Amino acid sequence: MKKYEAVIILNPNLSSKVDTFIKDFEKLLKDNTFVVKKMEDIGRRQLSYSINNHNKGHYLIFNIEGNATNLIDIENKIKYNESIIRHLFISVKEHEGEDSQLLIDSRNKKSEHEDEDKKVKNDVEVKSNEQDEKKVITEEESTEDNSSEPKEEESKDE
Repeated sequence: MKKYEAVIILNPNLSSKVDTFIKDFEKLLKDNTFVVKKMEDIGRRQLSYSINNHNKGHYLIFNIEGNATNLIDIENKIKYNESIIRHLFISVKEHEGEDSQLLIDSRNKKSEHEDEDKKVKNDVEVKSNEQDEKKVITEEESTEDNSSEPKEEESKDE
């Protein structure tokens, strides 16, 4: 059995249906005597160039083992699938047990965005708290200013 890596880029508008696509694709592989060793769902990423008017795509990477003649059948079946905007099957000598660099990069990017979001939220909360404190201080000063000023009594000299 030969070893392959399959990279599939899905239409980004169908990101909500990725799970059903994965199940269908794995069933197709099993029907053609392929074994899925590992599957990575990278998620939506920016494409290097526009494909069919799409600037983003949902990336999936499969490590699979199977017969080369059956791979041709699989490619013939998926090339007319409208949800796939690109696919690539690469023959490899050995599967790496580690996560792909693409998955690692996307995880790091997500954690950076989450950290930035948390920082922005904290900054907004701090600024709103500071503004609230300034308002309270200003209101206290204005009431103190009014009470400390001597009140002028109107005289009725008529």
